[in-house]
Amino acid sequence: MSEGTRPEVEPSEVSGPVPGPRKERTMVTVVYVLYLVSFLTALTAIAGLIIAYIKRHDGDAVSDTHFTYQIRTFWIGLLGVIVGAVLTPIGIGFLVLLFMIVWLLVRCIKGLLANNEDRAIEQPETWLW
Repeated sequence: MSEGTRPEVEPSEVSGPVPGPRKERTMVTVVYVLYLVSFLTALTAIAGLIIAYIKRHDGDAVSDTHFTYQIRTFWIGLLGVIVGAVLTPIGIGFLVLLFMIVWLLVRCIKGLLANNEDRAIEQPETWLW
């Protein structure tokens, strides 16, 4: 083999990002951005949820993990906000709501970074990060 050539590699031997464009990569990003904009108006989170439900199982396996992660992010986040609102009169609800803000930011940023690198979400059904 000469210096300028690379050895042939079988596709099954490649690990890491999947080469080539993913079909639903843009829609995955749109949903994460809609979730982040939901800090200003909650309606965008509902729009993101609808998109995630519609697009789940339509694309490739990597995008499907993101859509599952996004759907769970919405429902777990809604549960956390309800618990925080109920607990606000006794003083600890504000801490729950603050935690939920940080939790949502971490999940969205983690998802955006993974999507940008063409990586799947390793545990899309997790409650944390």
